[in-house]
Amino acid sequence: MRLLRTSALSAVALTGALALSACGSDNNTGSAGSGSGAGATSGSASAPAGACFTGTLKGEGSSAQKNAIESAIKSFQGSCADATVNYNASGSGAGVKQFLAGQVDFAGSDSALSADEAKTAAQKCGSPAWNIPMVTGPVGVAYNLPGVDKLVLNADVTASIFTGKIKKWNDPAIAALNAGATLPDKDITVFFRSDESGTTDNFQKYLKAAATGTWGLDAGKKWLGPVGEGKPQNAGVGSATKGQEGSISYLEWSYIQQNKLGLAQIDTGSGPVTLTADTVGTSVSTAKQVGTGNDLSLKLDYATKAAGAYPIILVTYEIVCSKYSDAKKAESVKAFLKGFASESTQKSIQKIGYAPLPTDIAAKVNTAISAIG
Repeated sequence: MRLLRTSALSAVALTGALALSACGSDNNTGSAGSGSGAGATSGSASAPAGACFTGTLKGEGSSAQKNAIESAIKSFQGSCADATVNYNASGSGAGVKQFLAGQVDFAGSDSALSADEAKTAAQKCGSPAWNIPMVTGPVGVAYNLPGVDKLVLNADVTASIFTGKIKKWNDPAIAALNAGATLPDKDITVFFRSDESGTTDNFQKYLKAAATGTWGLDAGKKWLGPVGEGKPQNAGVGSATKGQEGSISYLEWSYIQQNKLGLAQIDTGSGPVTLTADTVGTSVSTAKQVGTGNDLSLKLDYATKAAGAYPIILVTYEIVCSKYSDAKKAESVKAFLKGFASESTQKSIQKIGYAPLPTDIAAKVNTAISAIG
């Protein structure tokens, strides 16, 4: 099914923490984050009347959605004083592992479960696990190059930089895409994610799909490039890039904004495209649902050449059990998600670097939330 495009002003950018009692885990100690981090915004309370719960829900995973989920948690807890939602932004790989081990109630992941992971999750849950897309968090190619306010790259040049084939900022291949720009005779320093990461997975999927003759490597949550220095999570990569002139990295959009880094335009063959909510929406509109029923996993077209489509995108999924052994916990999950999907919360997260999902997918997400049992 091909998704419909929506504008950044009218679409609901659904993001959230599905609080599920993944396989009956009651281990709610030692979690990090309750919506008070740097990414949280005050916003208005988002929980509908009568939809609060009492108790604690625990999630772990994607750091790409950290700022969005902290904002949503703060808003929800503003209305529901007796509810606590903790989220540890340890990275997608760590979050999935914790979910499969039954240590957290839900996982945030920038990649849908693999077939083997889905099998393990179903055994742990006693029901199928669902991948529910909640956040569209574009991945930007971030750079720190004083004096260069605009930079255009394409897939082949980007792949050549991240494999060490291009080592200098004034390399002819970069210069050819940036006519009139003064590029310094300076070494390029590459930073990448040292932890297993859905951001890494999606960035490498882009390079594999769009730079077929240059990348020459696979994709996956672990960085496969032969050059660079690894840093933990988006926050670590962003901080390192900000502190090193001449550096380049791949980062979720909100972290580029936070660190005030340069953001490269990407030429897909239809001209340079700037990362905006609209250009991301155009790209998401080319995605296809590959999951069945309320498993809403998507196949993204990283090699799109559609005019005005920004190609390096990720969708963060909240990975949940479709059915809980604890009916009270299931109702708590629904309460939080419905608040998370509210218009006030979604407007607030659009202000901190998250792009909207198409309206038909937003509708399917709400249907999936209601179907959790």
